[in-house]
Amino acid sequence: MNSAKVAFLSVISNSVIVILKVIVGIFTGSVAVLSEAIHSSLDLVASLIAFFSVRISNKPADKSHRYGHGKIENLSGTIETLLIFIAGIWIIYECVHKLINPVPIKLPFLGILVMLFGAIVNFIVSKIINKTAEETKSMAMKSNALHLLTDVYTSLGVAVSLLLVSITGWHFLDPIIGIALAIYIIFEANKLLRESFPPLLDASLSREEEEVIVNIIRSYKKEFIEFHDFRTRRSGPSEWIDFHLVVPSSYSIERAHELCDKIEQDIIRKFPDAQVLIHTEPENERQINIKKED
Repeated sequence: MNSAKVAFLSVISNSVIVILKVIVGIFTGSVAVLSEAIHSSLDLVASLIAFFSVRISNKPADKSHRYGHGKIENLSGTIETLLIFIAGIWIIYECVHKLINPVPIKLPFLGILVMLFGAIVNFIVSKIINKTAEETKSMAMKSNALHLLTDVYTSLGVAVSLLLVSITGWHFLDPIIGIALAIYIIFEANKLLRESFPPLLDASLSREEEEVIVNIIRSYKKEFIEFHDFRTRRSGPSEWIDFHLVVPSSYSIERAHELCDKIEQDIIRKFPDAQVLIHTEPENERQINIKKED
C-alpha cells in the first residue's frame, strides 16, 4: 500500500469515528465524549492535510521548485501539531466549564462502547501509518500517526472515566479526566513540534547524523587534502548534504570525479534519500607548503 492510500485510510476511519462521537456525545451529555469528538475532528483535518501533503511532496522537482516539494511534509507536520495544541486547549476549556456547571450523563455505557470502538480502529490505523512513515521518512504521516495514537489514549481514558462515573455517580470525574488527557495531548504535541518545525528553517541534521557523514568522508582521507564548508539540512524525507573537497593539484578531472562518486555512494548507502553535492578544489600554494613542511 503506497503512502497516499495509507493517508486516505486515516481520512475514512476518522470520518466515521467523528460522526459516532458527536452523536453519542450530544445524546449522553458527556463533555469528555464531546471533547473527544473535537479531538477526532482535528484528527480528521490532520488526516486530510497529511493526505494532500504526501501527494504534493511525491511530485518531482519542476521549474518553480528546483529542490522538489519535500518541505510540504514539514509544513503540514507543523500545522497538524498546532492543531493538537488547539485541541488540548479547547478540551481544557470545555472541562472547566463542565466542572463549574455539572450535568448528569445519560447512558454512559453507550459512550464507553463508542470510545472503545474508536480506540481499536485508531490503534490499528496508527500502526499502519507509522510503519509507512518510517519507511518513507514522511513527517506529515508521522504527525498523523501521533494524532491517531493520542486519540487511542484519550478514548481509553474517557471510557474509563465514564465507567467510573456509572459505578460511583461522581460526575466530576468526567471533566477531570478530560483535563488530564488534554495536558497529555499538549505535552506530546510539543515533542512533535520540535521535530517538524526546525527543517522549515533549514536546521542542520542531528549531531549523530552529521557524525556518520563526516566519518564516511574521513574514511577517504588518504585521497584528499581536506574538506570544508560542510552543510546539511532536511527537506521532507530527504537529507541535503554539500561540502568542498580539496584534492591534490595533480589529480585529473576524472580522478577527482571518481573520488566524489565513491564518497557520494557511501553516504547514500547510509541515507538512501540523500542529495549530495561535492565541490572539488585543487590544493592551493599554502596547502602545498604545509604538506612539504609535514
